Amino acid sequence: MTDAIALLVVVPIVLALAPIAFGRLWNRTGWLAAVVAALAHLGLALVVASQVAATGRFTYAVGDYAPPFGIELVADGVSATLALLVSVVTLAVVIYARRAGPDSNGFYSGLLLLTAGISGVFVTGDLFNLYVFIEITGLATYALVATGRSPDAALSSLKYLLVGTIGASLYLLGVGYLYISTGTLNMADLAATIPEVGYDSPLVLTGFGLIVVGLAVKAALFPLHTWQPDAYADSPDSVTAYISALVSTAAAYALFRIIYAVFTPAFDAAAPFALDALVILAAVSVVVGSVLAVLQSDLKRMLAYSSVAQFGLIVAGFAVANATAVTGGLIHLVGHAIMKAGLFVGVGALAGVAGGRTVDDFAGIADRAPVTSAAFAVLAFALVGVPPAVGFAGKWHIVLGAVEGGRWGVAVVAVVSTLLTLAYFARVVERMYFREAPIDASADADDSTVGDNGATDGTLASDGGSEPSSDDAAGISTEAKVVVVVAAVGAVVLGLFATDLVAVFEPVLEVYFE
Repeated sequence: MTDAIALLVVVPIVLALAPIAFGRLWNRTGWLAAVVAALAHLGLALVVASQVAATGRFTYAVGDYAPPFGIELVADGVSATLALLVSVVTLAVVIYARRAGPDSNGFYSGLLLLTAGISGVFVTGDLFNLYVFIEITGLATYALVATGRSPDAALSSLKYLLVGTIGASLYLLGVGYLYISTGTLNMADLAATIPEVGYDSPLVLTGFGLIVVGLAVKAALFPLHTWQPDAYADSPDSVTAYISALVSTAAAYALFRIIYAVFTPAFDAAAPFALDALVILAAVSVVVGSVLAVLQSDLKRMLAYSSVAQFGLIVAGFAVANATAVTGGLIHLVGHAIMKAGLFVGVGALAGVAGGRTVDDFAGIADRAPVTSAAFAVLAFALVGVPPAVGFAGKWHIVLGAVEGGRWGVAVVAVVSTLLTLAYFARVVERMYFREAPIDASADADDSTVGDNGATDGTLASDGGSEPSSDDAAGISTEAKVVVVVAAVGAVVLGLFATDLVAVFEPVLEVYFE
């Protein structure tokens, strides 16, 4: 069933129209359409993953136009895994948004359009088609950031629009240079044609540079990250959880595909300075992002700068250019999405109880919301890289690959980043568990009605008249608690089965590093 790969894009787009068409008849049309789309996407992703497991890599020619002239979609161990990741995150965010909001049908249309765009990035085998999906992703994200009701949200969306447009334009210019030099846009065809043109060709080198810078903007690498902290901080919690998990992930994945599926490792041998420059950019992003995260008091901004550092580490793994480091980058790419989505949902849920989202606001929150706090702490230490969580598996492979490749600087930066990550998360966990809540916190917690960016309205029904848990009594919705707990469990389980994830990625990387 090779057409399932195309339906990963088509189904969310079609169902994104439902809230627009039927929203006037029922104001919950958007949420229902999103649930149906998420479940359908999950089923399709499982079909694609099972076919990859059974037969290996397969392709699908859109409209039966054979590549390189037609648009080709590609499924392998990496793209199938990431498509499944999109399904899981989308379903989790839709469940969370049922209570957390935004409640508008327009929000769910934008979310499904974003799902389609990200899915397209993961499965396309064509550079221009990749640009189209990146633009769909960008336009949907700009709109979703603006769904926050504050003027700051509109300003952050505009800032993201301007910076994101520059990044997309640079990427498109780079694609243009490659097309001029090779006459093709298909990734597999480019991999065969670029060596004939020459890796040292000015057109090829310029195209590579422009594409990398354009995608670095989308992945929010320092100093091209300026859109991200405001976009994350001013978006509704549901939006922040989704875009933090998948939008930069899509850009980093696109960078991985272009480096290895288009330019191939032979490019590093012919023009080592190109990936050397990317290693330096990524390493600086790791250090600066971590330092800026330590300096933050607002938890959403802290997590935003954390993403700058984590994606720097992922890209550094890709740029080291050996199978071990690239495997680590891919593992961390998947793990980061799960961990960061759970952390942002946790911040939104706990902020509703604490009455704010600064580090000091979280003082003593573990006593009032023990389950959600414990899950948040697990996710925090998983991102630090404490075994057996998936954060450790990803970072370990990146460090090991850096050592194997003689990139000792990357290994040192990864270790320093881990210590800095521990510093800012330990500060939060210390407040949560070892500080007493402010005197007026109990009074605030009794009033469980939270605003638009909060996680709950406090009107939770008990199960069969049983006593509510402490989290329920504090006003945290069941949906939020389930999402954070499942994310925490998922981070640990992925770490325990990291070797199986390596086995899934191995056939893909063997093609590049044979």
